[in-house]
Amino acid sequence: MRGLLLFLICGLAQGHDVITTALTFDRDISRILYTSCVSCHHPDGKAFSLMTYSDVRPWAVAMKEEILQRRMPPWGAVKGFGDFRNDQALTPEQMERIVSWVDGGVPEGEPKDLPPAPKFEDDPALTQITGALKVSGEHKLDKPFSVEGLLPQSIPDNASLMITAQLPNGQIEPLVWLKNYKAQFDHPFLFRKPLDVPAGTVIRGVPANAAVLLLPVGSFPPPVQKTEESPHHTEGSK
Repeated sequence: MRGLLLFLICGLAQGHDVITTALTFDRDISRILYTSCVSCHHPDGKAFSLMTYSDVRPWAVAMKEEILQRRMPPWGAVKGFGDFRNDQALTPEQMERIVSWVDGGVPEGEPKDLPPAPKFEDDPALTQITGALKVSGEHKLDKPFSVEGLLPQSIPDNASLMITAQLPNGQIEPLVWLKNYKAQFDHPFLFRKPLDVPAGTVIRGVPANAAVLLLPVGSFPPPVQKTEESPHHTEGSK
């Protein structure tokens, strides 16, 4: 009886490690995480590390569920309201790769396939930005302003704010629609193209008990080239 029990336990343990996918962490999944996740998920970051295979392995199933529910990577705003260059949302292809990797046994791969680890510098969003304009409550601009993006300053947790710019001619420009905002994941919202607004523009949607910064052009450097995913590898390749 003891021998049978031991056999069953060993069989279950081996079954848990059955690999049914050609995708690996080192070649495929690490590139996705390095591009879209580890800016927060690194040692001494805002959340637990996802830098290495040993970091990721215990969280693999939870990570799959979070991305399928679109809870990760966190963005904090309604998509389609404003156009942002730093939205790190995963593409359907990236999501499919992660799901296939998790369902296929989470193989590690070969260390030689790992891309260079990203470097982490001080976030300029956490430092003072020269020329930024603080907005709290309804705010009318007394001079023209070229806006690169917005940075939440003091937004209550779970708040939802639809922030717009009403131009002097009555035209409404969408800026950002914060939705169930979490200060834990604070970050700037950087427009794909700067928005030039004239004097007399009214910024609406920021309550008096909250504040955002309008960021002038040049506040943030151009986007760093993202780590390329393995473009020639597909699920069926070996």
